[in-house]
Amino acid sequence: MLNRLALKIGLLFFVFIIIIESVLFLTLYVTFVNERVDEVMTNLLARGNTHSEVLEDSFEPATLNHVALMESASDFIVIITDADGNELTHSDLIEPEMREVLEHTDFDEVLQGGKVVEERWDKKEFIATDSPITIEGEHRGHVFMFAETNHIKGMVSHLRNQFLIVGLIAVGLTVITIFLLSRLITLPLIRMKEATEQLSEGHHEVSLNIGRNDELGELAKAITALSSDLEHLKNERNEFLASISHELRTPLTYIKGYADIASRPDASEEEKKEYIGIIREETAHLTELIRQLFELAQMDHNQFAIQKEEFSLEMLFASVVALVRPAFDEKQISLAVHCEHEIVAFIDPERFQQVLLNVLDNARKHSPEGTQVVLQGVQDKGTITISIRDEGEGIPEKNLPFVFERLYRVDKSRSRQYGGSGLGLAIAKEIVESHGGLMTLQSEYGQGTTVLIELKRGDSLAESAVG
Repeated sequence: MLNRLALKIGLLFFVFIIIIESVLFLTLYVTFVNERVDEVMTNLLARGNTHSEVLEDSFEPATLNHVALMESASDFIVIITDADGNELTHSDLIEPEMREVLEHTDFDEVLQGGKVVEERWDKKEFIATDSPITIEGEHRGHVFMFAETNHIKGMVSHLRNQFLIVGLIAVGLTVITIFLLSRLITLPLIRMKEATEQLSEGHHEVSLNIGRNDELGELAKAITALSSDLEHLKNERNEFLASISHELRTPLTYIKGYADIASRPDASEEEKKEYIGIIREETAHLTELIRQLFELAQMDHNQFAIQKEEFSLEMLFASVVALVRPAFDEKQISLAVHCEHEIVAFIDPERFQQVLLNVLDNARKHSPEGTQVVLQGVQDKGTITISIRDEGEGIPEKNLPFVFERLYRVDKSRSRQYGGSGLGLAIAKEIVESHGGLMTLQSEYGQGTTVLIELKRGDSLAESAVG
C-alpha cells in the first residue's frame, strides 16, 4: 500500500513540477524567439536607414549603384524606388513576394526612422523594411531592405532544439529528484507501518531510529515510546495477574483447607472454633482485597467519586488518630501529632482519612516496639504538606521506585505476617493525585521511612470558590 502511496506522491509532485516547468520553458522560449526576431528586424531597419542617410547626402546614380553593389555581396536584398514607387535600382533578382510588398506600400506615407513593412517571418519567405529618403524636406524615394526568413526559422529551430534538450534533461532530473524525495518521505512511513503491525501482533519491542528531527522523526519517537509503554503495561498486567492469582489463591486455600479439617468428624469443638476463626480471618482478608480491587477498577475507569469540601486538617488528624491509637498502644509505639492551627484543605475528608489510615497502618506494622511515629501537617504559602515519619526498618533503595505499584511488597516472604494486599499505597497515591496533589516516599534502610503528601491550597480554595 505504501509503495502505491510513494507512487501517488511521486506522480503528484511530477505533475505539478512538469506544469511549472512547462510554463517557465514556454515563457522563456517565446521571449527568446521574440527578442531574436526583433533584433534581426531592428538590424535590417537600421541598415536601410543607413543607406537612406547616404542617399540623402548624394542622390546620384553612382551612389545608387554603389548601394546596390554593396548589398549584392551580402545576405540582404535592397530595392531603391523614387517617391512614386518606380524602381531605380536593386541588388538582386526581385521575387514575386518582394513585388507584393512594393504594391501594398503607401508611398505617400513618410515616417521618420522608417518602418517594418513585412514581419510575418513564420509565413513569408522575406521580411522587409521601408526607409524613406528625404532631401531638404522633399520626399525623393524609398530604400526597401529584404532578408530571407530561412535564417530566422533556422535560428528558431535551433532554439527549439536547445530548449527541448534542456527540457528533457530537466524532466529526467525531476523524475530522479521526485523518486528520491518520495522514497525519503515514504520509507520512514513504511517502517512505522511495519512497527505498528508488529505492535498489533503483540510484539511490543519496537525501535524506530530513522535519524530525523522533523515531524516524521517525532512520530517515530512517539511510536517507539508507545511500544515501550505497551511492553511495560504488558509486563505489569502479567505481573498483576500473577500476583492477584496468588493473593486470591492463598486465602482460598486456607479457607478450603480449614473448612475440610473443621468438617472432619474427629475434630473437637475447640479445634472447630479455631479453624472457623481462621476461615473468618481469611474471608475478611479476601473481602478487603476484592474491595480494594474494585476501588482500583473505579479509578482506572474514572468512576471514583471525590466529594471535596473545605475541611480542617486538625479535625482530620483527630479522627484518624482516634481510630489508630489503640493499635499503636497495643504495640507500644508512640504516635505524635503536630498540626498548625487553622489549616483548611479542600479535600474529600473520607477519602483522605482512608489515605492516612493506610499509611499509618504501614508505619505501625513495620516499626518495632518502643519507636515513634510522627504525623505532621504544615502550611507554607500555598502548599499544605502532610508527613508521616516512622523509625521502622526502612526500605532498601532498590525497592523505592516500586513501592506505589499494585500488589508490590518489599519483603514477599513476610507478607502473611504483616497482612495486607499490597494495594493500599497504590490506592492512596491515586486518591492524592485525584485531589491534584503529590505523594512521595523517602526511606533509608534501617533508619525509617517518611511519606510526604503535598496539596496546593491556593488551587483548592479557588476551586471551592467557583463551586
